[in-house]
Amino acid sequence: QVQLVESGGGLVQPGGSLRLSCAASGSIFSISAMSWYRQAPGKERELVATIATGGNTNYADSVKGRFTISRDNAKNTVYLQMNSLKPEDTAVYYCKAYSIATFWGQGTQVTVSS
Repeated sequence: QVQLVESGGGLVQPGGSLRLSCAASGSIFSISAMSWYRQAPGKERELVATIATGGNTNYADSVKGRFTISRDNAKNTVYLQMNSLKPEDTAVYYCKAYSIATFWGQGTQVTVSS
């Protein structure tokens, strides 16, 4: 089992920045990759960014150049640095871990509004 706890969400003005954190615990040795997803009201959950064990990263086209995913193995934590935020980035952001199964965190709300 893997437990994931997200933090760092909040209200920010357009053009602002936030950094989300996802702390993993439990059977973390089995994790092969981690992702951030988001789900806006009335929309399907979508993949935002992924980081593999070796450090390779992938991003959705909508966030390329603005968001950066990274990991601190010593802290068992994955981060999502979000810059130049737009109102359309408003969503609940979820952390996902890939192991022998997939695990999700509880989500953290990000609201971009003036």
